[in-house]
Amino acid sequence: MFTTTEASSSRLADIRRLMDVAFDGGFTDDDWEHTLGGWHVVMVEDDDVISHAAVVTRVLIAGTQPLRTGYVEGVATAKAKMGQGFGSQAMATVTEIVRRDYEFGALGTGRHSFYERHGWERWQGPTFVQDGDELLRTEEDDNGIMVLRFGPSEEIDLAARLVCRSRSGDDW
Repeated sequence: MFTTTEASSSRLADIRRLMDVAFDGGFTDDDWEHTLGGWHVVMVEDDDVISHAAVVTRVLIAGTQPLRTGYVEGVATAKAKMGQGFGSQAMATVTEIVRRDYEFGALGTGRHSFYERHGWERWQGPTFVQDGDELLRTEEDDNGIMVLRFGPSEEIDLAARLVCRSRSGDDW
């Protein structure tokens, strides 16, 4: 486990290659920028990166409550290593980091069951993005957001609205 500033450029290049292969070329430069910063959990075997997950800081507003959020990015496992528990190990560690350092956890995915095994829940309310003074509805993201409620966020209503700040590429 390391922060991006602690990583060597060769290790970061290895992680980027894993992302490109795992996402079949659909991992964009914006996705990579979203993954940088924060904490990285990297599983290595024979000096090859075989699994990765990152946690970066974002502020999300659940209902009317702004929350310091551990946002999970760049979760991937090498195809030859899938189903062997490496992704689950990385995600378990990421979940611990979120619980330790943040008020709330969030991520965007189409693979709900994987994250549900780690205590993450589907967000049920409408999603929005704050772009300057404008609040834009992001209906296409409604079914893809999962959250981790605990401590200060334990009672957050899953049916409330959820707002993130605009960023390059995918907002969520």
